[in-house]
Amino acid sequence: MRDMRMIGLSLVLSSLLAAEELGTISVDSTTIDDRFESKKTEASSTTTISGEQIDETHIENIDQVLRTIPGITSEVTSGDSLKIHIRGIENQMYMGEKPGVAVVIDGVPVFERTGSVNIDLDNIESIKVIKGGASYLFGDDALAGAVIITTKRGAKYDNSFVSAEGGSYGYYKVLARQGFSGENYNGHVQVSKRESDGYHEDSGYSAEYFNGKFQYYIDDTSDITFGTEYSKRKKDSHGTVGGVTEAQNNPESIYLGDMDSRDYTRDYDVELQKYFVTYAKDFMNDSNLLVSAYLYKDDTSFISAPQTKDELGNKGVFTDDDYVYDNFYSQEQRGVKSEYRIKSDKWAALAGLDVRSNTYDNHVVYRVGQRVTYKPPHVYVEAGDDKSNDTTDENVYAVYGEYKYALTDKLHLTANARFDRIELDYHDSMDNTIEKDFDVASYRLGANYVYSPTLSFYANYSTGFRAPTVSQLYAGDVSTYGATVNNPDLEPEKAYNYEIGMRMSYGGFYYDLSAFMIKREDFIMKTSGNYGDTDATDMWDNIGGAEHKGIELSVRGNLLDNLAMNFAYTYLDATYTDYQNFGIDFGGTTGVVTYDATGNVIPRTSKHRASLDLTYRYSPQLSFNSSVNAISSYYADDLNELEIGGHATLDLGVNYNFKYNDYKITLFANVDNVLDKQYYSSARSSGDRNEDGVFDYEDLSITVNQGRFISAGISVKF
Repeated sequence: MRDMRMIGLSLVLSSLLAAEELGTISVDSTTIDDRFESKKTEASSTTTISGEQIDETHIENIDQVLRTIPGITSEVTSGDSLKIHIRGIENQMYMGEKPGVAVVIDGVPVFERTGSVNIDLDNIESIKVIKGGASYLFGDDALAGAVIITTKRGAKYDNSFVSAEGGSYGYYKVLARQGFSGENYNGHVQVSKRESDGYHEDSGYSAEYFNGKFQYYIDDTSDITFGTEYSKRKKDSHGTVGGVTEAQNNPESIYLGDMDSRDYTRDYDVELQKYFVTYAKDFMNDSNLLVSAYLYKDDTSFISAPQTKDELGNKGVFTDDDYVYDNFYSQEQRGVKSEYRIKSDKWAALAGLDVRSNTYDNHVVYRVGQRVTYKPPHVYVEAGDDKSNDTTDENVYAVYGEYKYALTDKLHLTANARFDRIELDYHDSMDNTIEKDFDVASYRLGANYVYSPTLSFYANYSTGFRAPTVSQLYAGDVSTYGATVNNPDLEPEKAYNYEIGMRMSYGGFYYDLSAFMIKREDFIMKTSGNYGDTDATDMWDNIGGAEHKGIELSVRGNLLDNLAMNFAYTYLDATYTDYQNFGIDFGGTTGVVTYDATGNVIPRTSKHRASLDLTYRYSPQLSFNSSVNAISSYYADDLNELEIGGHATLDLGVNYNFKYNDYKITLFANVDNVLDKQYYSSARSSGDRNEDGVFDYEDLSITVNQGRFISAGISVKF
């Protein structure tokens, strides 16, 4: 009964938010909960995908859903681990850096050691994507936007559910969920396991999940929700291999099995834990309070640096398992977020508080004895010796708010602001103790004009930022490699987003068209190039800039009564506006050679990207779906010398639903990449990898798509 009351309240609120002709408005950029969501008055480009849509596709990776959103690209490392990029921001980076996108799961701003994020596909209630600088809501690293994920909840999961599927390359997944509900509560627990041998040598993975959520209705206007997630993942590597010249036109030829093609990092063992509690209270004056407390733990271990020299520094022959370092990483994110929202017929407001206390521990030890200096007097280490051992405590104190005002019944104005106080406290085994603070303000100004019930226009200007890390500020003191010097005067990186758009309903279709430009300033890069060797004067500095501009189009609707379509298109022009010191390490006597990459296209940003999804419902029980995805060519390097051709793929799927007594049964099958198209999932290079004095396609680090992938399964709800 109370669950129906909450659903009814949500429906009433949704109706009010959509009623522009009544002049009612509300804040919809919530960061904890989506119960106040309304797109009609939103001043930025947003997209929401329901969990039902994800469940019905029976996909292996969330990338297959995100690519239907214009402006979104994601890089799959293995299984359900991926990096999400928006509008080409941070596509040029690849060695574990953050992707410039805030990923928020149940109010927790999660991120992991490698810059990627692991998302349990089977536990998603909704995904909301906000594009454009979003630091006005989420603070640090929201340079290009945010991905807000809510996990499954509510009495609709008061059932038993089991599912099993299998596919190519040893892939299989099993899942079981049990829900429960009463007059004052509901909840569920879910377990799943996903595993694959992988397409390449060293690209297998496994992931085990346990999820639980419990919601209790305290009274008619308030509830409390407890949630937990535990996952254990293993993967050998990203499946990255070295390039050969003929691979430019023959992707099937790229894996030669030579040790020089080994991944720099391998053998990942990841354990993640998430706990949260959220309190919600509705008041009689059309206001709402949300308070959420959370703990997120990430314990990751892996090996790194393929061994190429013996303990005396002489080149040798080593096996596939010979690596130099053992890496142990532990991260704890703790925090409290609170939001209070209130609305009237003419205005709405949100006030938020975000307090975080995060700890990051890094411990790297030598797996084997090594000579660690190039020139006499030589220094040697033994297996088990520390290479580095450090801890960073990060405290964030932030206040933020949103105010929306109906200047007329048709014109809504929006203003956001956030202020972050970031405090860094670092100490390590070399007796370094470093403290550094940053004060950063972010904001958004936007407007939405409802021309008619079927046509509206929106525009906004927003900002994003990223604060420097301790290892960038004080590299001379804390670096364990190279001769980088300190630069405590580093400023936060900044992004400025300009966007105009149109939303329209016509002829049974919904159109969303936007044009954007993001200006990046104060890129933090090394003065000799990000991945070049260092010299005595090398340091991290605010020396770079970029500009990302483009057009995004989304069209959704029914071509026929039983034929639905979803079309997404992105045009992106992303170039460096300032990058005068890109360094390539040629090794030997040549060393690092620097180039001016200003004006070059940013790597891995295709100018054109499109997807078309069709769903045909032959009957209430039987449906077919198809998806065509295409991207144009891109450069793998900052010099724009190594171009990778574009590609297009076709996916097909079928679902058959029927009931047997009290059992609802679904049979499904998918064929991804039906035509077995061979292409690079990603390709990158920043140096003369094989040290032959020439920078060419042989220096690429490549992940090749696995080709045709067939899977089938069954799910039962009862």
